[in-house]
Amino acid sequence: MVFSKPLGAAIMAATLFSLPAAALENTLEKQESIDKSAAASQTRIDKLADQTGNDLQAYRTASQRLESLTIYNQQMEKLIASQQSEVASIKKQTADIDNIETGALPLMLKMTETLEELLKADVPFLKDERQKRLENLRELIDRADVTAGEKYRRIMEAYLVEVDYGRTIEAYRGELVVSNDARTVDFLRIGRVGLYYQTLDGNESGRWNNSRGAWEMLDSAYRTSVRDGLRIARKQTPPELLTLPVNAPAQ
Repeated sequence: MVFSKPLGAAIMAATLFSLPAAALENTLEKQESIDKSAAASQTRIDKLADQTGNDLQAYRTASQRLESLTIYNQQMEKLIASQQSEVASIKKQTADIDNIETGALPLMLKMTETLEELLKADVPFLKDERQKRLENLRELIDRADVTAGEKYRRIMEAYLVEVDYGRTIEAYRGELVVSNDARTVDFLRIGRVGLYYQTLDGNESGRWNNSRGAWEMLDSAYRTSVRDGLRIARKQTPPELLTLPVNAPAQ
């Protein structure tokens, strides 16, 4: 026989109400126990679900960190390999520098000696300045805190200055010492072919005779040329042709 739902509920209710009081109470207690057990089970399920969610999030975080650490470690391995290569290169360069210094020192000493010989044989212009430059080079070569490259650079600078002297014209004031007699005069240097002087009053002119290794007075006819040469060197007048005796090149 089939009953409709309202009718079934009514029959169940009628059945419950038809049970004795003790049986009804027992049934209700069992139902309450079942409900409490179901609630406790649901609580455990909820806790397990939360724990599972937390564990999943922790796993995802750990996976991302592992991936980041893996990439970081790979990059650090490349960096360490690069640093090791750089260290090896620096060690090699250090060894090369030691070899260069060992081989370059005799050359630099020879270049300094050659420069000294040049100063002794050259026209005696700017003697104090050039001698001071040479002494500075000698002191520099003996210094342990200066690299071989810096020493060589300074020596080459000195040579370049000397080269420039051969293609420039210059006027400067200084002391002329002849026979222990010192006078302040104006010097005119024309490259390395001519070094002249003129007294401040313009009444006396002279030149360095390289073949004799001594100063000699010039005829009064050259005074104007020396004076004009001084003005040209000081950029006080445009360049012009000068008539002056020059030192003949050595044969």
